[in-house]
Amino acid sequence: MTKSIFITGTGTDVGKTYVTGLLVKKLHEMGKKTAYYKAAMSGNDRDENGELIPGDAMWVKNTSGIPQDPKTMCPYIYETAVSPHLASRLEGNPVTMEKVAEGYEALKKDHDYIVMEGSGGILCPICFDEAKIMLEDVIQEFSLPCLMIADAGLGTINSVVLTYEYMKQKGIPCKGIIFNHYHPGDFCEEDNRVMCEYMTGLKVLAFVKDGDRDLQIDEQTLLNIFE
Repeated sequence: MTKSIFITGTGTDVGKTYVTGLLVKKLHEMGKKTAYYKAAMSGNDRDENGELIPGDAMWVKNTSGIPQDPKTMCPYIYETAVSPHLASRLEGNPVTMEKVAEGYEALKKDHDYIVMEGSGGILCPICFDEAKIMLEDVIQEFSLPCLMIADAGLGTINSVVLTYEYMKQKGIPCKGIIFNHYHPGDFCEEDNRVMCEYMTGLKVLAFVKDGDRDLQIDEQTLLNIFE
């Protein structure tokens, strides 16, 4: 039976893709057949043939070493660097839950673990025209537990607690937090960990420093977040 987790963040540019790449790499090195998936991806470049390159997916693939075909990693790829709902309004090809589900179910046939990454923060809309689809709808559609990625620095208490409270209100389970851009020994960041854990009841499961190429997390702790 395939096990999955949804990676959300406290906002844009907290490093979800970076941490996701390290997480997928860890699972791959543990011998787990792991796939990466993202419902909609905006802000992508084009190759020499004019084809859009799924930038986040390629970063995860290259970082982790998984053999997954990039074409199976994201059903909706946009060029404009805005929220997917707005990118699709500008470029066409709006997101449908049916197509997202089709890609997800196909991956389940051949993989033990699926790591699905969100776009932006938990409140990011991915379609707001033909249908009204928020990230929370994708999470609920597949009954996914979540892992929250947060910047370790100043302001993270507010963003972590607000994200957690919104998820709790929507009935979305969160299995823990990973701090990114972490500086060991920084008194502010150490206090942020204590306060975030106290105010949410969640554990900070790992700390990622800029430039890290491995996720420092106990293997059983990592597997437990998928349960």
